[in-house]
Amino acid sequence: MKKNVLAAIIAISTVSVTNAFDWPLPETSPETVASGFGQLRGGTISTSVIYKEDAEVRSSDDGVVIAVIDDQSEAFGWFESSLGTAAIISHSDGLSTVYGNLNSNSLHETLGETERIKAYGKIATSGNSAWQENSNGLEFKVFDKKNLAAVNPKILMPRVIKEPHLEAGTVYLMDKNGNFRNINAEKRVASGTYFVYKTRHTKVIPYKTIVAVNGETAETIVYDTIRENNGKLGLTGNSLYTIQEIYPEDDKQLLAKVQLTKGQSTLTVTLVNIQENSTMLNYKLDIY
Repeated sequence: MKKNVLAAIIAISTVSVTNAFDWPLPETSPETVASGFGQLRGGTISTSVIYKEDAEVRSSDDGVVIAVIDDQSEAFGWFESSLGTAAIISHSDGLSTVYGNLNSNSLHETLGETERIKAYGKIATSGNSAWQENSNGLEFKVFDKKNLAAVNPKILMPRVIKEPHLEAGTVYLMDKNGNFRNINAEKRVASGTYFVYKTRHTKVIPYKTIVAVNGETAETIVYDTIRENNGKLGLTGNSLYTIQEIYPEDDKQLLAKVQLTKGQSTLTVTLVNIQENSTMLNYKLDIY
């Protein structure tokens, strides 16, 4: 059945991400979200927004219900694990929205496959049917099959939510041997190619990370979509980064890949949220 559901998404989703949706819950704020898009989750990268508490779930836009699922038990493809009871809705712009972890006893009586649903039409209340045990919060996803990507819901929704301040914490350089150097404390660094990491925040994730060397941007990574390549999910910067590269350890998150040459260098790290508010940090390094 799961393969049929995925096939339905593939067949219907031909995307353009230009139209705004409504949030599927009455209230969405940093306080109501347990885990965001792009976060490390169960050894993979999350393609969902997961809420903390149970609430009434409504459709984000006009659409057609293409699947109502109540018996998933295994992970596949885009789905990190079971969504529990879930509804999948196709929209006229080609996007599909997925509403997981629903209370099966609360599914709206008119909800069924091929049924049309209006924007903000009732779907169900969230429950405790999915793999995130002891959590009644909705698991919400947006898919773009034309571009083989899961879409960050924040780029489609009204931006009325005040985003929390972004902090880099400790910034690290990782060399080709996988060794980490804390550049908050160590300023003398051998020339070469490095991955730049920051301390991973368990709740707050940047929408965009930018790293520059001596004023020239080396790389920008944007958390707008998560793409699949050879069966693996990843984020796109100058190349597609795998989960292992984005989160090599539970407490580290990728910012960029840079080339450092001999001489005095300034490494500039900029973290940007969806509202374009930014945090910028400079690191003076002696490259030998």
